[in-house]
Amino acid sequence: MSPGTQVAVIVIAGIAGLVRGTTGFGGAMVMSPPLALLLGPRLTVPVVLIMESFVAVPMLLQTRHLINWRMIGIILAAACFTVPIGALILTHAEPQLLRRVIAINVIVFSLLLLIGWRYAGRPRVVTSVGLGALSGAMMGATSIGAPPVILYLLSGEDPIATTRANLNVYVTIGSVISLVALWYQGIVDAQVGWTTLWLGPAYFAGLLVGVRLFRRLSDTRFRQLTLVLLICVSIGILLA
Repeated sequence: MSPGTQVAVIVIAGIAGLVRGTTGFGGAMVMSPPLALLLGPRLTVPVVLIMESFVAVPMLLQTRHLINWRMIGIILAAACFTVPIGALILTHAEPQLLRRVIAINVIVFSLLLLIGWRYAGRPRVVTSVGLGALSGAMMGATSIGAPPVILYLLSGEDPIATTRANLNVYVTIGSVISLVALWYQGIVDAQVGWTTLWLGPAYFAGLLVGVRLFRRLSDTRFRQLTLVLLICVSIGILLA
C-alpha cells in the first residue's frame, strides 16, 4: 500500500467516526464504499465490522434495558441463518462487482433515508423474518446490513430510545455473527487484525469529535448533508 493510499484510508476512517459520533449511524456506510475501492471488499468488510462492533458494545451496555426483544429478536434470528450466505458471496464474488454492489446499497438506502421514507405497513412476523434474512445476507457480504432495519424499525410504535437500542443490539450481535462466519471462511486473518489496529485510532478519534459536535450542530441538517455526501461519493465509486 502506497503512503498516499495509507493517508487516504486513515482520513476516511476518521470521517466515518465523525459521522458515526454525530449522527449515531452511518459509520459502515461512509467507510465501506471507498475502502472497498482502495483495499478490496475482502479486507474492508471484516475491518468495518470489527470497528462497528467495538463502537456498539458500550452503547449496548447502557441501553440493554430498553431493548424490545420481541421485535428485534425475530430479525436477529433470521439474520443468523443468512449471514453465512453473505460470507460465501464475499468469498467467491468478483471484487469489482462487489464494490459496485456496496456502492449501490449505500446510494439506495441513503436516498430513502434522505427523503424520509419508511416501511408503511404494520410490523409482522413474516415481514420481520424476511427483512432479517435480507439484512443478514447484506451484512455478511458488504458490512452494510443496518439501513433496511432502520427503515423498518422507524415504522413501529416504540419510542425512539427503544428503536435506537434495538438497532444497536442488532448491529452488535449481527456484526459478531458476521465476523464468525467470515472467520470460518478464512477471511478474518492477520491482515484484517493489523489493518483494524492502525485504522482504529483514527475512527475512534473521529467518533469522539463527532460526539462533541452533536451538541453544537443541527442533527437533522448534518444527517442530510452526510447522506448527500454518501450518495455523491458512492456514485463516483460506482462509475470508477
